[in-house]
Amino acid sequence: MRVVIAASEAVPYSKTGGLADVCGALPKALKRIGVDVHVIVPRYTGMSVRNGDVVSNSNGFQIMSDLAVPFGGGIRYASVWQDWLDDTPFYFIDFPEYFGLGYIYGSGDFDVERFAFFSRATLELIKRLGNPPEVIHCNDWQTGLVPAYLNSTYRFDPYFSNTSTFFSIHNLAYQGLFSPGLLAHAGLGADVYQYGLEFHGMASSMKSGLYFSNGLSTVSRKYAEEIQTEEFGNQLEGLLRWRRDDLIGILNGVDYDEWNPAHDIYTAAHFSHEHLEGKRECKRQLLRNFHLPEDLDRPLTAIVTRLTTQKGIDLLAQAIWRILDPGASFVMLGSGSKSYEDFFQHVRDSRPEQVGVYFGYSTALAHQIEAGADMYLMPSAYEPCGLNQMYSLKYGTVPIVRGTGGLDDTISDFNRSSGQGNGFKFYDYSPDRLI
Repeated sequence: MRVVIAASEAVPYSKTGGLADVCGALPKALKRIGVDVHVIVPRYTGMSVRNGDVVSNSNGFQIMSDLAVPFGGGIRYASVWQDWLDDTPFYFIDFPEYFGLGYIYGSGDFDVERFAFFSRATLELIKRLGNPPEVIHCNDWQTGLVPAYLNSTYRFDPYFSNTSTFFSIHNLAYQGLFSPGLLAHAGLGADVYQYGLEFHGMASSMKSGLYFSNGLSTVSRKYAEEIQTEEFGNQLEGLLRWRRDDLIGILNGVDYDEWNPAHDIYTAAHFSHEHLEGKRECKRQLLRNFHLPEDLDRPLTAIVTRLTTQKGIDLLAQAIWRILDPGASFVMLGSGSKSYEDFFQHVRDSRPEQVGVYFGYSTALAHQIEAGADMYLMPSAYEPCGLNQMYSLKYGTVPIVRGTGGLDDTISDFNRSSGQGNGFKFYDYSPDRLI
């Protein structure tokens, strides 16, 4: 089977969240079972590390500089770069007007315009890559217009006559809303808007993917159920219920070549489930990195996160003093709202012997936190899947989670009587339940 994965980010080239981890790891798994897989992402330039985004340009080579993309009422020409990762070809759409701006995501109509161009360029590139794919795998709103183009502009193109689309929802809350006036600029007609994109007077790129794709998935079984309800459906629950027979929850996986304490390149020592001795040395390294006392018997709780209410940071802010009062240590790696950054900096300044914070992102430090912490917090308001709880299980770091989405699917609450369970889980969105 020939599959093309189209996404806005992929590790190790660009990352803001779990989408990048999946799009970097999934091709390796598909390759192992014999799938002919290709990955297409934008080529971002003008940045290195900023606001929690980890970005590196492709190390490959330019394979074309004349990719003609019908867009904006004319033809625009993009360059294409290619790199190889574990025998999988990655292609990078290079168009500096849209992707050389020093950021991955912006906002508003211009952001949708950028990824509408990427969606159209993806289809034009696929036609230049040889045999047509059986499946184009689209991911989140940034590629939600690919199925719309295939069902309109390319509907009678014989090249795509046997190509299906599979659309994965990584986070339904981000929908790529835009003014209908942009449709003509993107080369999409009023009929596409009327039947597949209209959303309370706006147009929705996410709705486009949900409506026009042949198959739908999301990143956990529980989240597939939740998004069909008013609480989690973001006003798309009716459409998702209508397409429920085409929707399946597939739990995200982990790349254990990268996330494995037995051979982690970022940690002070190696360990495994059978030989845990090295974890103690990793805890020592983590305490040193945050300039905390090297008291290895004091419980150390950690979090790596975006500082947003989705991640339950408001709960943590209400609970943090009660976590610290009994004497535990706490470390945080993340970035986000300035008010939350200022608050946790205040917590650190108030308890310098117990608290360490790093605002930004560091791959090395993220690995060292998973390896060195005793407990890991994920008190999310909602969590489509979550990957850190799975990293934590691999590193012997006990996850403490709220039972929503993929957290509910992956973590079973520890039962003191039977000794069964792999973490601690609470359900009510309350700081008292977190405590």
